[in-house]
Amino acid sequence: MHDPIVLHRAPLDPAQVPMPIATRRPVPVAFRLAVVAALVAVAPASQAAQNNAPPDSLTALLIEHGLVPSKSMARAVRDRAAEIALAAMNFLDVPYVWGGNSADEGFDCSGFTRHIYQRIAGIVLPRHAQAQAVAAGFKAIERHELAPGDLVFFNTLRQTFSHVGIYIGDGKFVHAPKAGALVRVENLDQSSYWRGRFTGARRAEHLDAQTARVATPE
Repeated sequence: MHDPIVLHRAPLDPAQVPMPIATRRPVPVAFRLAVVAALVAVAPASQAAQNNAPPDSLTALLIEHGLVPSKSMARAVRDRAAEIALAAMNFLDVPYVWGGNSADEGFDCSGFTRHIYQRIAGIVLPRHAQAQAVAAGFKAIERHELAPGDLVFFNTLRQTFSHVGIYIGDGKFVHAPKAGALVRVENLDQSSYWRGRFTGARRAEHLDAQTARVATPE
């Protein structure tokens, strides 16, 4: 295994992820709030040191709409894993393009997950779903352990890890599905197709690192 390549980066808020206007439709506020509420329900408790900090814009929005009772609970969605899930929502309706790596050209499934993880977490995933499933620094988790930001894998091409998406909570995941389709949300619990093809999930072990690194296969 190659040694990780370390690249310094500055933390990036999901709201600052650049997106060409021509290739992105605004995500309905109600839909965003529903997903954020799901993230709050499964996110870990916020750190005590943050309790006295003023609420940020997302926290204020959650409280305003009655989705959470306090700023301390609302801040639970601001951990890095939840940022990944929220950032993935910004790319809904971007076209699927085989081999695509950006919103400009479109995404395929692994290009989408790679783009989100690199921009938000600073982790450079391998390019293909099969390699992402065995990437260093990621651990296998059971389905009942799924949390926002986890990678979810499926067998869609008679290969164990031939498709990948990003779990966003409440049984849902975001992915770039297939040619002719757009980046969209699926329900793992309600869809017999995706439920039957689910083959595993992976979680990054060091999402709070302040440097970017290449996640190479073991």
